[in-house]
Amino acid sequence: MDIDVRGPRFGAAVTAVVLAAVLVTGSAWLLAWQTLAFALGAAGGVGRSPYGWVFRRLVRPRLGPPTDFEAPEPPRFAQAVGLVFAGVGLAGYAAGVEWLGLTATGAALAAAFLNAAFGYCLGCEMYLLLRRLTVRPE
Repeated sequence: MDIDVRGPRFGAAVTAVVLAAVLVTGSAWLLAWQTLAFALGAAGGVGRSPYGWVFRRLVRPRLGPPTDFEAPEPPRFAQAVGLVFAGVGLAGYAAGVEWLGLTATGAALAAAFLNAAFGYCLGCEMYLLLRRLTVRPE
């Protein structure tokens, strides 16, 4: 079942704010929260992430009906990519390797910002590229 494209974009906006706060504060706890949010989105789809829940319960009812939909697999893959970057960043902060925490968090922030501001999902594009490379035409 296809999903409302506004949900993942809302999630990306919240993610960008959280990751920017991580870079400003250096808070490993805040990055741990975002890592959990990515894990839930990767495991259950963007609708199962905390930001998906907020969108579904609080934001979407205040918007008009959706007019644009997308397959759920690319955003779910993007959540998994975000999980990897957040996990690396969290490991960097936890191990005291600040440059690693900053770099991985900054990369995740850049991807989230592109999605939130321009609707360009890097993880989704990676998913589509991998599908083209691995699926043989019949």
